Amino acid sequence: MKRNATAVWNGTGKEGTGNLTTQSTTLDKTQFSFNSRFAEGVGTNPEELVAAAHAGCFSMKLSFVLGAAGFTADEINSKCDITLDPAAGAITESHLTISAKIPGISKEQFDAAVADAKANCPISKLLNTNITHEAVLL
Repeated sequence: MKRNATAVWNGTGKEGTGNLTTQSTTLDKTQFSFNSRFAEGVGTNPEELVAAAHAGCFSMKLSFVLGAAGFTADEINSKCDITLDPAAGAITESHLTISAKIPGISKEQFDAAVADAKANCPISKLLNTNITHEAVLL
């Protein structure tokens, strides 16, 4: 299975502008720029998209791990914060904040499922950075 996205950039790194289009067209010439990446400009940026990918992938993997253990979540809410160090030119951390409603599961079973999902979701495996998490069972 392959998925794709296209980035088009015009101009210099600081004054230029770009757009992103995904295969599904969920993003369709969506703007990104220096300001949307390093300030509070309008548009998306690569780190925001990585955060969305990691949160989504983790949530789905956790659902699969729970299912294999005989549990079904009423809700899994995952937020991902990506830390970019511009001086180092590197993403230095991906932090997942999870809250979940899962009938019948113990805190220990939940913590084990979260650890499994964090270690084994495909985006976690892709990222070459420190991955941390905090998880709350509601």
